[in-house]
Amino acid sequence: MTGRLCVVIADDQALVRTGFRMILAADGIEVAAEAANGEEAVAAVRRSRPDVVLMDIRMPQMDGLEATRRILAGGAEGTRVLILTTYDLDHYVYAALAAGASGFLLKDVTPEHLVAAVRLVRSGDALLAPTITRRLVERFARRDNARPDLHRDLSELTARELDVLRLLATGLSNAELADRLTLSVATVKTHVASILSKLGLRDRVQAVVVAYETGLIAPGGPAS
Repeated sequence: MTGRLCVVIADDQALVRTGFRMILAADGIEVAAEAANGEEAVAAVRRSRPDVVLMDIRMPQMDGLEATRRILAGGAEGTRVLILTTYDLDHYVYAALAAGASGFLLKDVTPEHLVAAVRLVRSGDALLAPTITRRLVERFARRDNARPDLHRDLSELTARELDVLRLLATGLSNAELADRLTLSVATVKTHVASILSKLGLRDRVQAVVVAYETGLIAPGGPAS
């Protein structure tokens, strides 16, 4: 994907925002707005319709989780959210992924990784490898009673698509899925795209979450 790439940076630390802005600008990425809290982030997204939001989790007035929910539930079509967190496997990250975020970054990310992550998410992919997502889900899926369940109905999926979803949730790549199911990689990609479309999901990250939420695969257990 080419053309304008627009970002909103939401973080309560001015130095973090400034640093990220400089890194992105140096690579030709436009920073349309900065926000110091969730309320400002939601307003900034509504004004500028960015491709990507870099969203800190812990902010005053409204945290990044609630801001993510409002942005992605508010018709910001084409906008993707990357969660910024200080600690690996922050317990808010699972809820953010379930709310529709496309991945997360640690705040000590290198400049090269930051730019690559923004471009990757803008292209329509998810930042997290399924294996990392699975680790998140297994750690938090049965602990966070306040999490926003996705409640997807799997009845629309074909038997083959259910097989693909089960294996996808165990962390297999498209190539590994193809090998396991004796299919071409192109066919696997078609099945994955169909699963996302039928379940109304943004990316593979949410597909993994759904597999656990619906009981298709149990935390800590093999794909059934």
